[in-house]
Amino acid sequence: MKPSETQPVPLESLHCRWCGTFSTRSMALWACSPTLFSFYHHDLKDLTMSERRYSLDRFLEKTRDKDLNQGLFELESDRMLDINLNGEVWTKMGSMIAYTGNVKFEREGILSQGLGNLLKKAVSGEGTALTKVSGKGSVFCADSGKKITILELQNEAICVNGNDLLAFEMSLNYNIKMMKKMTAMLAGGLFNIRLEGTGMVAITSHYDPITLPVTPHQPVVTDPNATVLWSGQLEPQLKTDVQFKTMLGRGSGESLQFLFQGHGFVVVQPYEEVVFQNQS
Repeated sequence: MKPSETQPVPLESLHCRWCGTFSTRSMALWACSPTLFSFYHHDLKDLTMSERRYSLDRFLEKTRDKDLNQGLFELESDRMLDINLNGEVWTKMGSMIAYTGNVKFEREGILSQGLGNLLKKAVSGEGTALTKVSGKGSVFCADSGKKITILELQNEAICVNGNDLLAFEMSLNYNIKMMKKMTAMLAGGLFNIRLEGTGMVAITSHYDPITLPVTPHQPVVTDPNATVLWSGQLEPQLKTDVQFKTMLGRGSGESLQFLFQGHGFVVVQPYEEVVFQNQS
C-alpha cells in the first residue's frame, strides 16, 4: 500500500528540499519519493525558464535603467552614458539619445568663448559644437556606439581630440586648440579641446584605447586619426613622413603624423577615424 493511501501528506512536506518552493503538482510523486519530487520540481522549473528565455519580461528586466548611485556620470553600458543631472553640464551636440525629468538644452552661444574660438569653430565645423544641458533629471548620451571612458580630473589638464569628447562638468575650463599648420585637416586632426581644472569628463574611442608614455628620450609618433587624447603639457607637432608620402601618395593619412616630445602621455585607439573626410 502506498504511503499516500494510509496517511495524508503534510502540506509543509510539499516544499522542495532544495529551493523551499511550495508545490501541489505531484503529491503522489512525493508520496513515492520526496527526493524524486525535488528532481521533478526543478526539471519543470528549468523547462519553464528555458521556454521564457526570450520573453518580453526578461528583456525589460535585463535592459532597464539601473541607478548605480555612482555620482554625476554613470556608465549604463560601455557605450551609453547616464548623466544624473542636478545643475548644468556640457555635452557634445547631438549626443543626447533620451532623458527624463525637467531638462533644458541650449547650444553654446557663439561668443561665449570669445571671438578667437568663434573663428576656430568656423574653420573646424560642427565637431566642436557643444550643448549646455541644465535642469534636474537623467540624460543619456552616446556617440555612434563608441566605447565611453569616464575620467575625473584633479587640478589636471588634458587635450582631447574634438570628435572624442562626449561630456564634461562646468567646473572644467575648456579652450579649443588648433594645429598651426592647416595641412592637419588632411589628417583629420585640425582641432582639439583642452580641459583643465577639477571635474569629470567622458571621452569616447573606437574599441579599447591604450596609453603610451612620452619622455625626452622616447618621443611618440601617432596617426592623428587614431589619437584620442594627450596630457595637457604636451603639444603635438605635425610631422610629414616623406618616404610614406612618396610611396603611398599625397592623400595617405600615414604621411601626416603627430610627434609628441617632452614629459607626458598620449592615448590612441585601434581605429583610424577620418572625421573631416566623413563630413565633406
